[in-house]
Amino acid sequence: MSPTPKNPGTRNPGTDLRPDWFADIRINTPAVERRAATLPVRRSLKKDWQAAWLLNAVRCIDLTTLAGDDTEDRVARLCAKAMQPVAPDLLAAMGVEGLTTGAVCVYPTMVAAAKRALGNSGVPVASVATGFPAGLMPLDLRLAEIRFALDQGADEIDIVITRAHVLRGDWAALYDEIRAMREACGPARMKAILATGDLKSLENVARASHVAMQAGSDWIKTSTGKEGVNATLPVSLVMCRAIRDYQAQTGHRVGFKPAGGLRTAKDAISWQVLMREELGRDWLAPDLFRIGASSLLGDIERQISHHVTGRYAAAHRQAIA
Repeated sequence: MSPTPKNPGTRNPGTDLRPDWFADIRINTPAVERRAATLPVRRSLKKDWQAAWLLNAVRCIDLTTLAGDDTEDRVARLCAKAMQPVAPDLLAAMGVEGLTTGAVCVYPTMVAAAKRALGNSGVPVASVATGFPAGLMPLDLRLAEIRFALDQGADEIDIVITRAHVLRGDWAALYDEIRAMREACGPARMKAILATGDLKSLENVARASHVAMQAGSDWIKTSTGKEGVNATLPVSLVMCRAIRDYQAQTGHRVGFKPAGGLRTAKDAISWQVLMREELGRDWLAPDLFRIGASSLLGDIERQISHHVTGRYAAAHRQAIA
């Protein structure tokens, strides 16, 4: 019998390392690809239903800027867009109030600027850390970067793993690393970025997902957005199945965040369909589902504008982050 699900508000505390939960995983890649290919066409969402799913996607977006030329002014614009992600007249026409994105995501040195810009809006600030995007730094420096981000006011931390631990099958080293990062995060919720495009196989993706959850990750995340291949539906399906298996073993719920490559409103709906069919309705809310994106929001707003007015707005009419 599966464990009783824990209180939805509680965090995943993790477990001891349990390789027996994932050591024998074998994945039928063609079957995964066939299943993933059906997701975009399984639900025909039109008119009000489509608009509702798109608005839900907005509240699950981690609106992101992770560029080498980021400035405090750019971060302030990003935060303004996070607090007003869709034009007020469009929301008023749909009877929607108080819509914001799920969070903003920035580098540690931009956290303080984001906190100032967001004020008391309630939008969380997520910070990447631990040597993002490659993670190839000594562990003590990676943990120090977490602590710096927290001192600046970060509410959530997106950590990156050492891919070599996965490629070597050194699950103890991976577990110890992520566990130390979770402890450094303290009360801040932690997303573990697996960089799935670097992991070579779906079996490695599944095993790394299990280790990250056993080490106490609050969300598991596909990608940094900097790999050659980022979020895909087959990889996301494998990670969602791992989340489902982990909940069956422990009763604890872990969130999911696809990042990189989601650019269109159609993508936003496809990944929500994945959440609904594989994990259930609870994974359609920002405490368990986030989308790492920047350009995606513009296409969603364009589709919402078409829903309200019957025509597509020109690009210059949509505020940019």
